[in-house]
Amino acid sequence: MSESGGTRAVFAALLANLGIAVSKFAAYFFTGSSSMLSEGLHSVADSGNQVLLMVGRKRARRAATEEHPFGYGRSRYVYAFIVSIVLFSLGGIFALAEGVLKIAHPEELKSPVWAFAVLIVAIALEAFSLRTAVKESNHERRGVPWDRFVRGAKAPELPVVLLEDTGALLGLVFALFGVSAAVITRDGRWDGAGSLAIGALLVVIAIFLALEMNSLLIGESGSAEHVAAIRKAIEAGEDIERIIHLKTLHLGPDTLMVAAKIAVRNDETAASVARAIDAAESRIRSAVPIAHVIYLEPDIFRK
Repeated sequence: MSESGGTRAVFAALLANLGIAVSKFAAYFFTGSSSMLSEGLHSVADSGNQVLLMVGRKRARRAATEEHPFGYGRSRYVYAFIVSIVLFSLGGIFALAEGVLKIAHPEELKSPVWAFAVLIVAIALEAFSLRTAVKESNHERRGVPWDRFVRGAKAPELPVVLLEDTGALLGLVFALFGVSAAVITRDGRWDGAGSLAIGALLVVIAIFLALEMNSLLIGESGSAEHVAAIRKAIEAGEDIERIIHLKTLHLGPDTLMVAAKIAVRNDETAASVARAIDAAESRIRSAVPIAHVIYLEPDIFRK
């Protein structure tokens, strides 16, 4: 994923969420709406999440050390995992608790016009943020369906922002429905129902993000396209008979490790084997530029 594209999407989401959070808390102050309070905390959580994503990107750029010889690329996954925890705890759980409280002790909304005005502005700002994330994602996904892009992306920033912004828009729709129903029916329990819907949505998104980031933290192989390109590059050498086995591992979104055992002829000299390995490494790096760490072990293939 391009550095500039992910940064633009995260920064746009941060600006939108900061403005939205202030307006939502102002609306809560004037209306006492549970949905608006839940949405305000939702925006605070999202703003914190964007900051975490930017911190993760910065820390991932640190140079490799003796203690961390493969670098810090996975820091981006760590911070994205923290994002899922923040969404679950600060956003989802609080919204569910607030919804239950409002249903148990309903109150009629005061000055609902504040809530409607803020929700309309918030929907416009979130739509702008989502549009930016979609635009940047389109440069990366290259026609891949959205579900495959979100689940298969090795760089966490765009998928996280896409899910957050989509969840935020849906949450605003739930809040608008809850506030509207509470005003029309004069029953504050509808406002609590809106808060419950927001909380459930955030919990689902948080769990999905946690599972995806957990998979990346454990370590995922390169994409099928990258693995196929690596195989083709290795086998293109005349001095290499076949690949005995091949393994790849993402050390970060933009760093791929390649480890392979390759079969060479049993009459090759050490010098010719070394030349064959050097040539294979060069072909791999040309075919897959993110293959920064390559280990090729020569062997004799035995049927």
